[in-house]
Amino acid sequence: TKQLKEFNLSSPKNVGPFMAVDTTHNILVRYRCHGPPIRFSTVLSSELRYISNELDGLAGGPNTVVVLSIWSHFSTFPVEVYIRRLRHIRRAVVRLMDRAPGTLVVIRSANLQLLDQEVSLYNSDWFSLQLDATLKAMFKGLNVLMVDAWQMTAAHHLPHALHPPPAIVGNMIDVLLSYICP
Repeated sequence: TKQLKEFNLSSPKNVGPFMAVDTTHNILVRYRCHGPPIRFSTVLSSELRYISNELDGLAGGPNTVVVLSIWSHFSTFPVEVYIRRLRHIRRAVVRLMDRAPGTLVVIRSANLQLLDQEVSLYNSDWFSLQLDATLKAMFKGLNVLMVDAWQMTAAHHLPHALHPPPAIVGNMIDVLLSYICP
């Protein structure tokens, strides 16, 4: 909304944490970067948080929406590392839903990316697709919703990109909002 105002926490650009507030509609948006592995600029260790720990710190409830996106920084690690992390996150989601059943949890899946000559040396859409299948299997049977970024990027005419272009991100946000405000 146009009333959503960023609250300046003087956070590093790529890392956060970030917060925005819309007092008119009683909305608080918080973003926090996940813990290791990370593949960007220097991050203070005090700012690194594991998703499962953050979920355990949430009160939750019918006015809480949690959106998770976890895959890209695991694409250069064995799938076992990813599975181990997802197990912890899944258990934390179950605990959150047990203590606050009205909490909406949405997971954004992996997406296709541009694989130029350099990136192709350490990344592949085939392996990302394996991570995507692992993510979906890990959360199957839980009351979580998916934004299927893989299908959205595969079906779109715009070029693939690790960080999809605004038109695709807009579509993802529209799907997310349809879950929040059906």
